[in-house]
Amino acid sequence: MMPLTLTAPGETVSIKRITGKTQTQHFLESLGFVLGSVISVISANQSGLIVSVKGVRVALSRELANKIFVL
Repeated sequence: MMPLTLTAPGETVSIKRITGKTQTQHFLESLGFVLGSVISVISANQSGLIVSVKGVRVALSRELANKIFVL
């Protein structure tokens, strides 16, 4: 398991764990980041990542992406 920020662009991974405060977890869940969801990393830079989850592109800060653990 590794944080989403370590996933290279073009890779497809599955969410295994979401950490952080309950409010943060609920926010990520409302965006479609739930256990078992498949995520594709579209691009990454120093400020954050653009990922595809459930067919929707979402921009995440590195801070939020570090709370999502994938495999």
